[in-house]
Amino acid sequence: MKNNVGLWIDHRKAIIVTVSDKGVEIGLTISAVEKQNRRTGSAPLKGSFDDFHVPAGDVRKRTFMNHLNIYYDAVIASLTKADSILIFGPGEAKIELRKRLKKNNLDGRVVAVETVDKMTNRQIAARVQKYFAD
Repeated sequence: MKNNVGLWIDHRKAIIVTVSDKGVEIGLTISAVEKQNRRTGSAPLKGSFDDFHVPAGDVRKRTFMNHLNIYYDAVIASLTKADSILIFGPGEAKIELRKRLKKNNLDGRVVAVETVDKMTNRQIAARVQKYFAD
C-alpha cells in the first residue's frame, strides 16, 4: 500500500494523517505565528504612548513571514515520504503550502486541495481514510 497523507492546515497548526500498511497515524505541527503582534507600553487612554513601542509594518510582516517559513518547512519535512497528499483547510495556508511544495518539487504528489471548515482530529482522520479508500 502507498503512503497516503492527508493534511488539514491553517496558519496556527497542521494535522497530518498518514494512512499506510501500518495503519493510521496522526501528527501535529504547531506554528509559532502570532495572529497579530501587540504593541507594548501603556494604553492610549491610560497615559502617553510613544510610536517606538509599535513595531513598524514591514518589520511585523517580515517577522510573520519568517515564522510562516519555519512552520511550512516543518510541515514539508513531514510530507517527504508521502506518495499522495490531500491538502485541506479553512484559509489561505493550504494554497501557500502548495506553492512551497511546488518549489520543493513535491507538487506532483498533491492529489487535491479542498476548502473545509474547522474539524476535530477524528473528523480529519475519517475524511482522509474515506478519500484514499475510494
